[in-house]
Amino acid sequence: MDLKDSSLEDCDSLMQNHAPLEILYQDEEIIAINKPCGWFVHRSLLDPKVTEIVLQHLRDQVGRYLYPVHRLDRPTSGVLLLAFSASSARFLSEQFMHDQVEKEYLAIVRGYLFDKDKIEHPLSVILDKIADKGIEKKEAQSALTEYEGLAQVELELSTGKYPTSRYSLVSLKPKTGRKHQLRRHMNHIAHPIVGDTTYGDLRHNRLFLQEFGINRLLLHAYKIKIIHPITKKELTIEAPLDELWITLLIALGWKIP
Repeated sequence: MDLKDSSLEDCDSLMQNHAPLEILYQDEEIIAINKPCGWFVHRSLLDPKVTEIVLQHLRDQVGRYLYPVHRLDRPTSGVLLLAFSASSARFLSEQFMHDQVEKEYLAIVRGYLFDKDKIEHPLSVILDKIADKGIEKKEAQSALTEYEGLAQVELELSTGKYPTSRYSLVSLKPKTGRKHQLRRHMNHIAHPIVGDTTYGDLRHNRLFLQEFGINRLLLHAYKIKIIHPITKKELTIEAPLDELWITLLIALGWKIP
């Protein structure tokens, strides 16, 4: 099986259920949802036939116009924030732009990670093939990610190189907002995220497909902390893990975070 062609297969199975998007928080100014794996935030020219578009579905669901505030990669699940007014969207977007939003992700990575540490590694700017056509290549930008190992497991399963395979559940806190930052940083320290067909290890992706039936990126935007555009108070929003994540954590013998 070609993992690159089917990297969103598990996401697609989740999208067959046309249930309403899970709302995590809502008031008169903002709304936050638990974005499913496989959904685009807004329509993409790279895949115009896709119908799983957060903006379109959520507008129909709540009956109000929405403004996107930030983005999550299509295969990433978790907290996604949107605004009901242009002014609130600008206020929140500036927080993201100036790295003032506290973000925490959960990921399963190859290998053992026990400690707390940080990754300071500049990342080249990834230009969009369509939107950035004609723009010259830019210099690498500074990028900082904090990480902490939460749990580890050694499986009596081989990817061909060693008789066993080791994995860790980690907390990732990006302090800058570069494209694919977490996926690229974890690959940089030789602990790629399982299910990542661009920066990951296909042998371990294949193992999770064969042994657990999982064929998706195991990266979840678990928590964000923002300053509310109207009250100017801190607001923390968390996104629970979906059924596939929970089933996998139990199979690996880990407690649910």
